[in-house]
Amino acid sequence: MDDTDLHDAFHDEAPVGDDSIISTRGLEAFTRKVTTTASHLAGHTNMEAGSNHYHQAMGQVQKQLARPVVQRRMFSMAKTSPTDLVRSKFSTSEIQSRALSYLSDDMLQNIPEDDNAYSLFQGFQASFPELTDEGKKHRGRGSRGRKLIEHNPSAADSPQHLHKLKKERSALMHELEMLGIRKNMASSEIREIDNKIANLTGMRRIILDRLAGLEQEETMLEHDIVDMESRIEDAQELVAEAESIAAAAAIPIRSDEDDLVTDQDVDEFMSKSVFEKIPSASSTPSRQKRHKTVRRKSMPILHEHFEPGFNIREVKAHRDQITALDFDVPFGTMVSASLEDTVKVWDLNAGRCIGSLEGHTASVRALQVEDNLVVTGSADATIRLWDLSKAHYDPQGSRFGRDDEEDDGMAFENPDDQPVDPPEGSMADCPMFVLQAHVDEITALHFRGEVLVSGSSDKTLRQWDLEKGRCVQTLDVMWAAAQASASIGSSEGAWRQTSRQTSGAADFVGSLQVFESALACGTADGMIRLWDLRSGQVHRSLVGHTGPVTCLQFDDMHIVTGSLDRSIRIWDLRTGSIFDAYAYDNPITSMMFDSRRIASAACEDVVKIYDKLESRQWDCGAGITETADGRTPAIVEHVRMKDGYMIEGRRDGIVGVWAC
Repeated sequence: MDDTDLHDAFHDEAPVGDDSIISTRGLEAFTRKVTTTASHLAGHTNMEAGSNHYHQAMGQVQKQLARPVVQRRMFSMAKTSPTDLVRSKFSTSEIQSRALSYLSDDMLQNIPEDDNAYSLFQGFQASFPELTDEGKKHRGRGSRGRKLIEHNPSAADSPQHLHKLKKERSALMHELEMLGIRKNMASSEIREIDNKIANLTGMRRIILDRLAGLEQEETMLEHDIVDMESRIEDAQELVAEAESIAAAAAIPIRSDEDDLVTDQDVDEFMSKSVFEKIPSASSTPSRQKRHKTVRRKSMPILHEHFEPGFNIREVKAHRDQITALDFDVPFGTMVSASLEDTVKVWDLNAGRCIGSLEGHTASVRALQVEDNLVVTGSADATIRLWDLSKAHYDPQGSRFGRDDEEDDGMAFENPDDQPVDPPEGSMADCPMFVLQAHVDEITALHFRGEVLVSGSSDKTLRQWDLEKGRCVQTLDVMWAAAQASASIGSSEGAWRQTSRQTSGAADFVGSLQVFESALACGTADGMIRLWDLRSGQVHRSLVGHTGPVTCLQFDDMHIVTGSLDRSIRIWDLRTGSIFDAYAYDNPITSMMFDSRRIASAACEDVVKIYDKLESRQWDCGAGITETADGRTPAIVEHVRMKDGYMIEGRRDGIVGVWAC
């Protein structure tokens, strides 16, 4: 074969595709090139002698290439990339190892920056020293005393001994270096945890703000629902009144003869009482309707996520000492009274005054808030009932039936602004009726359902029917004490003088609570008497306090009482014995408990909180937060608490709201 054929063979060797290295045409060109080169070399050396051998060898090659199996293999190899050819030579274990250690380019590009002085491998080596050669060597080493025992001791002046000491020193230095790396890693982890805590705290604050907004919207929707229900009731009354008028107009007109009055009619008219001629309430259309209790359809839960001791709000409620206060639900409605003879209603969610309850001629000493009903007892010996649902001012800004431009945004006022006075006459329709029977100031009261019990300085307890608005029973405490002392010669339940000097501010009836027919009352002689309202008798007396009882509260198993003898006692209602007792440094003026805590006012600038679950005592109030700022808050006189939401009234007229 001449040089032209050789040139053609090399010309066909060029690849057809740009991406493929081995193609069909390339293999054919390569075959022709090998054949031509071999022929050329064989022709120049010994063409005649080796021609037969050469032709036989090439014939066998052609036969092998003509086999279909070989052709399929060659074509499949031509379609395979060099990467697949290399991977086909890997074993299964090597493929698994490469798959586990593979990192994509995206992961390698997004490696976070770290200012750590040590690499990841050094941290791994320091964290798991037993997996390294140095770790295996140190793991086999015993204690310091054991290292002194050697099977083949070497001389101290020998080179082997010196080399061994240097090797041990290197090992100890390496171990010290590993400990330093581990210390640095622990410090870095602490910093990372601090950063995560800070980020979580920020996220928690954002979610708390979101929850506050949801509860704000929920409160506004409840106001809209109540407004809608009130409008529906008014519309129903108007429809009923129109129907009654139409029915009355449909009665046939009487004739003139029917209008003539005979002597018999005159006699019958004169013999009957004039009250029988008054039409009944059912036959006369009237706009007067019975009191309706408005209950909340949802309960706030925002305060449950505050830290114990967190100051939610502080309100400058009055200019004089707080004498009584109460609220219905957390972030709901609060009513406060003071020595300045004022009773104010507050919206705890908006932190502003709704209005004033006017009617008492003296300061209010006791009050209770339940849903939209308020009962106040005053030093003027009267009890007044109020319906807050009839107030004409809504600080939440009810959106029903109002245009957007009418919303003054008072519910979202700046807390740093001066308080805005409520409009005049906002509580003009709230008074319901007045209960008058006591002859001295009201010092304690409590109601549940339609039953109200009040205690007065006239040494009597009176039971009232709120549906009819009248007194149904009078209980004389002194008579009950005399009966107890005269019966079977026992002094239990008899009036007794306390061992401590009775303060002039101590009330004869310090506190009371009613539940159906059960009544508990604490008096100035330090005794707690349990009454049965069905019989009007005292069926048990709890003796233990040495000073006037100022506060009490009971549940289904225990009754908790506070006294001026500087103690709080827990009594077992089943046995009448003392279950537990707590002593304080000052007299107890107010107390309330829930399922977990007992909050008490003990003539200090803080509220004493006893956690029953953790069995620990801690302080909550302005005495902790303001003392650090160099201010001295006033003494706490009254405290009320529900579900970890606490309000406290002080002697300077300030009311604090706290999470406990």
